[in-house]
Amino acid sequence: MSSEMIVLLIGAVLMIIAILDSFSSLQLINLKLRIPVGIVGFILLMYGGYSYGAINLQGQIEQPDVGRKLQVQYPVEKIQVISPIEGDAVKCRILTMGVYPEGHDKDIWVLLKPSDNRYYPQSDHTNTSYKRNGEWQVITRFGGDKDESYELIVYETDEAASQYFSAIIQSWKSSTNYPGIEQGDIPESAVEVDRIKVTLEESCRGVF
Repeated sequence: MSSEMIVLLIGAVLMIIAILDSFSSLQLINLKLRIPVGIVGFILLMYGGYSYGAINLQGQIEQPDVGRKLQVQYPVEKIQVISPIEGDAVKCRILTMGVYPEGHDKDIWVLLKPSDNRYYPQSDHTNTSYKRNGEWQVITRFGGDKDESYELIVYETDEAASQYFSAIIQSWKSSTNYPGIEQGDIPESAVEVDRIKVTLEESCRGVF
């Protein structure tokens, strides 16, 4: 359970106790404490609700930047990135897009590798990249300094590898800490299928 949910639950419990006690003959809480308890519960509810929404509903309000796109050659024979393009300067939040061949039935993941040489799985509220009609896309977030180089790496994964990346992302969100993973931590069933290099057009340090 995330810290935001715990704050919400505590706030709700305090509010319920204060309200019920005002109508109860048992008078479990001193009259002088009843109002402060109710106020604290209300504040915790408001704070917890705002924090939970900011973290868990972020994908619904994001407006990622869309960069240049490669001209797609048909029929598509492999998974590849078509936006951004190799060597592009990108903004802090972009929509990475690509294509995949007909009949492809595995998940597609984008991992970023900044100058710290750690790997950062990318997702929106669907976790895996969204796939439809031969095209895939995922919101991609950068957190480095202006002109910092990034490798944008695409993997195709089986169910086990997808679950691993999803669990990592959920753990990071719950702790609001994003330490990255080592190359050796990437599951063997995650197979690299494309890789490009980009740089940051602006400073993205502390944006997310």
